[in-house]
Amino acid sequence: TQKDVLFEDEYLIVINKPSLFPTEETIVGGQKRDNLHQAVIRWIWKNNPSLRNPPYVGIMHRLDRETSGAILFTKQRCVNNDIHKMFEEHSVKKIYHAIAVTNKKNQIKDSFFIENYMGRISPKSSAAKWGFVPEKNGGLYSKTEFKILNKSNYKNMDLFYIEAQLKTGRTHQIRVHLSSAGLPLLGDELYGGIPENRIMLHSKCLEFVHPITKKELKINAPIPDFFNKYYNL
Repeated sequence: TQKDVLFEDEYLIVINKPSLFPTEETIVGGQKRDNLHQAVIRWIWKNNPSLRNPPYVGIMHRLDRETSGAILFTKQRCVNNDIHKMFEEHSVKKIYHAIAVTNKKNQIKDSFFIENYMGRISPKSSAAKWGFVPEKNGGLYSKTEFKILNKSNYKNMDLFYIEAQLKTGRTHQIRVHLSSAGLPLLGDELYGGIPENRIMLHSKCLEFVHPITKKELKINAPIPDFFNKYYNL
């Protein structure tokens, strides 16, 4: 819907992705699942009914199925190289908001960073799980900066509202890094979190220079109502 479009011009579109909706096509039980990429194509085509064929929409980065928030697609191939380069060189500033739970009393600093080498640690036959893998074994460098925005108590555990800034973009990076710090995300059972309806991770903001206009863009995705169950934002 229109409210889910955070930014759009003739070259780019930024969408506020809902949780529990895959970014791109996946097959489950032999059936293709609907996905955000196809939904964006339908949206653009609906608004441009004169088009005889489905419009082009390029996937430049991804969000996990349960992660909500800002995600960028291209509408013309001519900007793909520039956008891809921005993500490769980490010149796109990516800010996430997360809710984590811990029983580590008074051991969490107000700001900290984690850097290490990451790779897949689960067999191909099981659920995909990432963790620390030495560089010599194929691990890729990863770094995330964290800031504690708020704290409260939840079921006799400390609840933390966290801002995370990705310095690299590895699969499950924020989830792995927070879990290693004793701060697994609420809902992220794969990495030690307690059950919830979704993993509490939201892509809050994308900042980058538009490849054509050269204007600096700062695009914010509203915090989901579900987060307000834990914090009065």
